[in-house]
Formats: sequence, structure tokens, C-alpha cells
Amino acid sequence: MKKIGYTTGVFDLFHIGHLNILKRARLECDYLIVGITTDELAMSIKGEKPFIPFEERMEIVESIKFVDEVVPQTSYNKIEAWNKLKFDRMFVGDDWKGTKEWIQIEKDFGKYNVEIIYFSYTTHTSSTILRDVLKKVRKNNE
Repeated sequence: MKKIGYTTGVFDLFHIGHLNILKRARLECDYLIVGITTDELAMSIKGEKPFIPFEERMEIVESIKFVDEVVPQTSYNKIEAWNKLKFDRMFVGDDWKGTKEWIQIEKDFGKYNVEIIYFSYTTHTSSTILRDVLKKVRKNNE
């Protein structure tokens, strides 16, 4: 039986950490769906728009050979995503493991036999660090 995997992210300033997550996720399933966070959703949480526009981030991730399908992520509600996509496994960074939110998500997905698989977070490359450097460069050039 084909295992469908799902992961999400902003995938702004795409880097090796992003690629590694997608590569590892694809090893754990037969078909990988990636939800790309819309600009509006990213702004609602982070308070700022991603550097790379949504359509371009979709195209970048779509072109990666490990990815079978790309969908917009317009909500952080994981059950809502499952209702649309019916995935068997969800991949998430281990920085979320053990948090109140993800303990509840694990319980919720247990009802649907969805396995949550945590991957090690890439600490040496971070979009947040890259974004901070770019902001400083932009500020110095103004």
C-alpha cells in the first residue's frame, strides 16, 4: 500500500536544511506532498512577509525531485490538511517534539493512524539567520 507523506514550511531563502528535510521525508514515504505557507499566513504568525514571494517558493519546491506534489498551506490546522490530502505520515522538525501543541496533534492524528515523524533541526543553516543578515544589509544600504 502506497504511503503518502506530508510536510509544510515557508521555505523562504531555500537552503540545505530545507533540502535535507525533503530528501529525508521522501525516503519515509512513496508520495510526498509539501504544503507551502502562503505570504498571508506567514505574515499572520511572523509579522513579516517572506523575502521570496509565494508563487516563486511554490515553483522552487515543485522543481525538487523528491517532491511529488505542492499545495498552498493557508491554515495551520493539520486536521484540515489531512481531510483534504489523506496522508499517512507527517514530517516535522524535532524542535516541535514534546511541545503542548504537537502532543495534542499526535493525539488527534492517532485517531486517523497518521504517524508523526520528527527530523533533526538543521542548526548550522537557518532562514532566520539569513533573513537577519539580509535585513542588516538592506538597512545599511538605505
